[in-house]
Amino acid sequence: MTRKAYLIGAGIGSLSAAVYLIRDGHWDGSQITILGLEDHGANDGNRVAAYETEYGHKALSNKAGFLNRGGRMLNEETYENLWDVLGSIPSLTSPGKTLTQEILDFDHAHPTKDIGRLMDTRGPRTRGDADDYSHMQFSKADRVLLTKLMTLPESRESRLDDVSIEEWFASSPHFFTTNFWRMWETTFAFLRSNSAMELRRYMNRMILEFSRINTLEGVTRTPYNQYESIIVPMRAWLEGKGVEFVGNRKVTEFVFADDDPLRDRITVIGLKYEQVDKDNQPGLIDVNEGDLVFCTNGSITDSTSLGDLDTAIVEDERYAPSAALWKQATEHFYGLGNPDKFFADRTQSEWTSFTVTTNNHLLVNEISAITRQLPGNALNTFVDSNAVVSLVIHHQPHFAAQQPNETVFWGYSLYPRRTGDVVKKPFIEMTGREMLTEALGQLERVDTRAVKISAKTEEIWDSIVNVVPAHMPYASALFARRAKGDRPEVVPANSVNLAFISQFVEMPFDMVFTEQYSVRAAQIAVYHFLGIPSERLTTLHHYEKDPRVLAKAALTMLR
Repeated sequence: MTRKAYLIGAGIGSLSAAVYLIRDGHWDGSQITILGLEDHGANDGNRVAAYETEYGHKALSNKAGFLNRGGRMLNEETYENLWDVLGSIPSLTSPGKTLTQEILDFDHAHPTKDIGRLMDTRGPRTRGDADDYSHMQFSKADRVLLTKLMTLPESRESRLDDVSIEEWFASSPHFFTTNFWRMWETTFAFLRSNSAMELRRYMNRMILEFSRINTLEGVTRTPYNQYESIIVPMRAWLEGKGVEFVGNRKVTEFVFADDDPLRDRITVIGLKYEQVDKDNQPGLIDVNEGDLVFCTNGSITDSTSLGDLDTAIVEDERYAPSAALWKQATEHFYGLGNPDKFFADRTQSEWTSFTVTTNNHLLVNEISAITRQLPGNALNTFVDSNAVVSLVIHHQPHFAAQQPNETVFWGYSLYPRRTGDVVKKPFIEMTGREMLTEALGQLERVDTRAVKISAKTEEIWDSIVNVVPAHMPYASALFARRAKGDRPEVVPANSVNLAFISQFVEMPFDMVFTEQYSVRAAQIAVYHFLGIPSERLTTLHHYEKDPRVLAKAALTMLR
């Protein structure tokens, strides 16, 4: 009997598992089925109208323009698994190139050098004074605590069980006033209440970025948004190999075999589901002996709520559907983690973004003049904004369908319950128009030119096609305070055919909130079930052990 693989979730983890099954396991694509509730996931980017019909989203009054719910940072040196997988996928737009070649060639031709990374009332913090963003601004106590965190051996990582970043730095709250924290917080979306364990892992895995975080020169950019640059070509390649994609399919329950009286063995024999585009019609997939199940046990874009130019979001209060399936498994077996640690407290994870589409380049040109950099140099944070507002200005066009006169960029608030400085209401309650008004007000505050951006307010608003708010209650859930054991192993102990491939599995050393993490989980799972030796897993770099890198990091601490 031909074996089959069922992959739950249509994000990069499932796509990568399918690639590994075909490339390294020599499976035929027809043996693989990918079950997705929606197409986009965390690798985002499409027309607004494409999201309106997806699960959980309500009809919008303004469907024009584009939407980027968030962005994911790539890194050339440390995303080893990602480049390995994309090296097997041909580009759809650059004949003869793989996706890896296409992305790295684009990035090398358009290198990032962020000048306006931090902005205050005197403009970009590039003035050569004590606030210059080249200075990390650490106190001696900050350095001691950060060094202790970074050098804590992995064998003693349980010391950080349920410890927040704020608790770790409790004796030196000055840490949270530094340029370093402002940049780290808004680059990676860490909150003070998040896990010190995850910060430790990031500081080690991303140690190359520690020395260049002010300019983001280590950020690797894709030619377009990541959905078009990564997900669409991966899907096209897999479909060409015969992989079946089933959309609007919400898997609600694992059916487990009950053949072990001690319930030690985990064997999935069925998948219960609802077809959400057909009035939630229920169904059952039989999982036969020898078949495999790969589950995306948690998604950071689950339960997203959308608004538009003149419509605020209505918060989706439902528990994340991907985590609900994970939770159902934990009710049957011990040792599968604790999804509530990540999905029951939104205060640790929520943030709200907004995507702006314009019909000319006026606004982006004004932003370029204020930040003193061209589009593509990316992330600008207003350090004095109460809601911690940042703007992300990509190289244009950011969407293949953009017209020559159009521009698209996005921004976000890490603290959407806080009140705006310009629009006096919580950021989460603002319409798209109000979010852009708040952003324009922040730009006005940091604009040091004689003729400020406010002089062109009327022209700017005439150019606005749409501003789409997106509230993501679980955007930073993967950083939530946790203890060892709260995340399941990729392949749990005694699992016969079930693996977890997401940002919520446990892997040593590597870091969440990255495509790298999902792709590596997929490789580990596939290799385990197919009996491919672990020695053939993609090699990870350990820059945190390189004396030259450590010396550079030490000097950065003293800047």
